[in-house]
Amino acid sequence: MNITEQMQSMGVKAKEAARALSAASPAAKADALVRLADLLLQKEAAITEANSKDLEEARKRGLDGPRMDRLTLTPAIIREMSDACRQVAAMPDPIGAIETQWQRPNGLLVGKMRIPLGVIAMIYESRPNVTVDSGILCLKAGNAVILRGGSEAINSNLALAALVHEALEASGLPRDAVQVVPTTDREAINALCKLEQYIDVIIPRGGETLIRKVVELATMPVLKHYEGVCHAYVDSGADLEEALTVVFNSKTHRPGVCNALEGLLVHKDEAQAFLPMVAEKLGGAGVDFRACPRSLPLLGSTATAMSESDPGTEYHALILLVKVVDSMKEAQDYIAAYGSNHTEVICTRDLDRAMRFVREVDASMVAVNASSRFNDGGQLGLGAEIGISTSKLHSYGVMGVKELTTTKFVVFGKGQIRV
Repeated sequence: MNITEQMQSMGVKAKEAARALSAASPAAKADALVRLADLLLQKEAAITEANSKDLEEARKRGLDGPRMDRLTLTPAIIREMSDACRQVAAMPDPIGAIETQWQRPNGLLVGKMRIPLGVIAMIYESRPNVTVDSGILCLKAGNAVILRGGSEAINSNLALAALVHEALEASGLPRDAVQVVPTTDREAINALCKLEQYIDVIIPRGGETLIRKVVELATMPVLKHYEGVCHAYVDSGADLEEALTVVFNSKTHRPGVCNALEGLLVHKDEAQAFLPMVAEKLGGAGVDFRACPRSLPLLGSTATAMSESDPGTEYHALILLVKVVDSMKEAQDYIAAYGSNHTEVICTRDLDRAMRFVREVDASMVAVNASSRFNDGGQLGLGAEIGISTSKLHSYGVMGVKELTTTKFVVFGKGQIRV
């Protein structure tokens, strides 16, 4: 088969698997997830061996530091994947639940029942742990999924897919419920984007170029996971030690991921005291600053003047834009102009300003006195995530099990007819 035929065959299998999975019992799905959790730990050596092949090839290709970090499957990450399987298994199964119900004057009972989306295609880069996260969330939500990871992670993804298939088959579920595209040819993306008769929704997760390409090509709805240009605003009167802890964690914990901090906005009243603290702690940790004229003299030797291209940049590195603002409104205006609707943070002691910031700032997660790194499925109690949607239809923010479902109307009557 050529690639177009191969993708069509995968689409047919996924559609059939989705029908079977939508009728699967919660117990069978939970059993598969627990089996997968065990297999991930039992087969850690095989996973690491496959991942090492990808890492070796990536080094030859000159993959940059942040992408190498996202590609690496450490023992800790493998344990996190196993834990995520157990967490998702233990969550209530949403499928078939009637969430709301009301009675009409003619006696009809009208309700809304939660159902799977159907078949999901996921196109993503670098991070092989996404293969497991996406597979287990789609399984729990009753969806079949076709996964097309980046070429740099092909060995890791195929090794993980083999474990998923083993767990599915042992639990009596169709192995085609989770399929990994076995080719690195980019023509596979083009072919998947045209399979609207089999695929109900497509989710691109990666760089802006990938996402724009999928949006342009897709003939089915697209849930977009755009870049993460995240900011923290330090308000007048903020607890500066607490704010420093939040900013430090947001920037340095894992600078190459989408919920890492890229911009720091500081109220003019706190700049003189706060920015030298930032220079000492973050600068000492290797952070380089791109500074506005008012912040530059306060940020020490690792600061350089920001350029016109710095605002709105997702650095994916230990680089932080720093700007002094005259008011919270100026900070909000800056975020509106240069943010990416991903994650925004306010550090403040003032409840009224905190609530105004939460209401008015347009982002998939807004945090008060907490790290931007909490915008994550596991950290928010969803077990795992398939991505963070930065568009509002049909979901905004972290996408867990419930976000991978929809609802249909169900009507219960006793012979009523419309007159």
